[in-house]
Amino acid sequence: MASTRTIKLVSETQTYKIRQEVLRPGKPINECIFRGDKDEDTFHLGLYESDELIGVASFMKICNPLFSHNTQYQLRGMAILPGYQGKGDGSALLKHGELVLKSNNADTNLLLWFNAREHATAFYEKHGYITIGEKFDIPGVCPHIVMYKRL
Repeated sequence: MASTRTIKLVSETQTYKIRQEVLRPGKPINECIFRGDKDEDTFHLGLYESDELIGVASFMKICNPLFSHNTQYQLRGMAILPGYQGKGDGSALLKHGELVLKSNNADTNLLLWFNAREHATAFYEKHGYITIGEKFDIPGVCPHIVMYKRL
């Protein structure tokens, strides 16, 4: 049977429910609204199974002082609903975001970075991302570490 999954641009408000369920369970919805969500250079991707939104990822033009790259984007709020995890959907969403960034930016020194949950680092390493620095705790969430890849 052919896959009915599609990836398309969504609004920041469409990401909140998935972010809340996966990344901030039990927390109020306002903890799922991120600084930069409404910025002009930010885009949000939604992964759909038929008409159901099952995953999201946000890409924000934010510079991290750890890096000297001219053009930097931060991946934030990447989440796949629990019933769909482990089936390649996160990989598809990440790769699609990378392609959008590369096609929209002429800079050949483009960097994508993010604060990865410690337990998710193996997933990102499999896609060529590298850790940098020491792990740190985001209060009320879990330990994280910065990861990056030059696109």
